[in-house]
Amino acid sequence: MEPRLLYENRLAAVNEALENCFTEGCPQQGLLEAMRYSLLSGGKRIRPVLLLSFCEQCGGSAEDAMGAACAVEMLHTYSLIHDDLPAMDNDTLRRGRPTCHVVYGEGNALLAGDALQAAAFHTLLSGGGESALLARAALLLAEAAGERGMCGGQYLDTDGGERGQSEESLRVLHSMKTGALLRAACCMGVVLGRGSEEQYRAAAAYAENVGMAFQIRDDVLDGTSTEEVLGKNVGSDAENGKVTFLTLFGETGCEKRIADYTDAAVQAVEGVFPDAAFLVWLARMLSKREK
Repeated sequence: MEPRLLYENRLAAVNEALENCFTEGCPQQGLLEAMRYSLLSGGKRIRPVLLLSFCEQCGGSAEDAMGAACAVEMLHTYSLIHDDLPAMDNDTLRRGRPTCHVVYGEGNALLAGDALQAAAFHTLLSGGGESALLARAALLLAEAAGERGMCGGQYLDTDGGERGQSEESLRVLHSMKTGALLRAACCMGVVLGRGSEEQYRAAAAYAENVGMAFQIRDDVLDGTSTEEVLGKNVGSDAENGKVTFLTLFGETGCEKRIADYTDAAVQAVEGVFPDAAFLVWLARMLSKREK
């Protein structure tokens, strides 16, 4: 199947599965509405799509891995809700809509994020499949969420003292804040698909490099695009005095690094998986995205 059509099919399948989440009637209905507001606000669904793709590449079933894919997106959504809060990035626009705390209030947004984080593990561990594989996948997801992953990266980004003063410090920061969940998604797919150690290492390397290219593209877009195109606030890095890849290397230097990281991602998977064409296409597509 042509890669773009395959991506659209997987995107549609993930969205359909997410639509069925948190629909029950209950006294805390307002909390569920806040959770669904952010979870169903669109997005590329890159992490769940990658999880499904790596699972299939290792001989597993995308259908059996859908619970894990939804779990990854729930955890990602929780991180976005919290990142947008006034205490963090204080953003008011996400995916073309007001952020969760703008619509539901700061307290309810905090709770929505907390509930989505818990729901991610509940969804993963109750999704069916071999318990040992689910436990290993849950461990990967927990590591990506905590102090060695997204939370640690967010700390470095907001209160880390010498953050972002060099290329290496930026690489460490974004390997945690952006890369950790990408790595978890890809590696969870290999685990659930019963892939080999070689495939696991290749998936981790692919995710690390795609994550860095993705973040550098984010830095470029934050400095050069518009809210109308991106659907979120722009220019906040400069307003907050953050040192980014764009401020360190300029647009030309960033484009070279995006290309280098993307090439490294492609090299990591070629020859390791039976049909890496989709993974190659996705890495190339993300490297040239405009939003």
